[in-house]
Amino acid sequence: MTSPDEPVAADAERVWLPGRPVPVGALVRQQRHGGGDPTHRLALAGRHWRASRTPDGVATLAVTDQDATGAITAQAWGPGADWAIAQLPALLGELDDWSGFEPRHPVLEEARRHHPHLRLGRTGLVMEALVPAIIEQKVTGQEAFAGFRALVRRHGTPAPGPGAALGLMVQPDAEALRRVPSWEWLRLHIDPARSRAVVTAARHAEALERAAGLPGEQAEARLRALPGIGVWTAAEVRQRALGDPDAVSYGDYHVAKDVGWALEGRLFDDAELARYLRPWQGHRGRIPFLVAAAGLHRPRRGPRMAPREHLGGRDQIA
Repeated sequence: MTSPDEPVAADAERVWLPGRPVPVGALVRQQRHGGGDPTHRLALAGRHWRASRTPDGVATLAVTDQDATGAITAQAWGPGADWAIAQLPALLGELDDWSGFEPRHPVLEEARRHHPHLRLGRTGLVMEALVPAIIEQKVTGQEAFAGFRALVRRHGTPAPGPGAALGLMVQPDAEALRRVPSWEWLRLHIDPARSRAVVTAARHAEALERAAGLPGEQAEARLRALPGIGVWTAAEVRQRALGDPDAVSYGDYHVAKDVGWALEGRLFDDAELARYLRPWQGHRGRIPFLVAAAGLHRPRRGPRMAPREHLGGRDQIA
């Protein structure tokens, strides 16, 4: 194993001049699942690291912050290096088109003014987004991130190139997910309802990956045709894998309440949020996106939801 300080010749390199300011760290962070996500290391030695399973194989991607000339330099290692390098502009929001979006509210206008360069990135990798989204269903963030982290650590593969020395891991592939026994899922603190949904998705991985090339609603229909995948989970995939600006995470514990509080001074439920967002058809997901980017959320006066001390199969999966 090489040291992270030792130079390792990259399998692919690129210098990208996007012609606009790009907040690289913030855009890569969109794909991270908690601070301990073993597939990402951000702001390490001036680079942002990401390990992924591309259609061509595993890859480690390292991306610098934008320099004074506006250039962003990327290096990649592994059989998926060329794919990861080619995907870099999409990952960093190049395909996110804000034309036609009107804030229609002074809070949103201010949020957009303060974050003019923040965009939605897209990975084009459906299973990469879907597996952690299923694991995050109906549990606390602490429990969800711990379950995903344990799954990747125990059943993923070390990232290629210098990624392994950094502790980066690649998510397990579909075959590995199908082989995880039921008792092992419980050891990972992932209950039977969620583990069944992950394994079912793994059995249909090839068809699900093709959803990355579909419009958002068609991709959602394909995802939700499988048991255990509902509106929240599909929206999370649409946002991360497709960069879909119209996807809204209905069913989230915070989203409707925070949008209502930030924009109208009262807490919304999902039905109220859906009605409120109608004028932004085609861009509805940008409203929670901007509210979150501005750090606007209702005061958290009550105690946090505690992680469950036992696991059962009675959760209703959204």
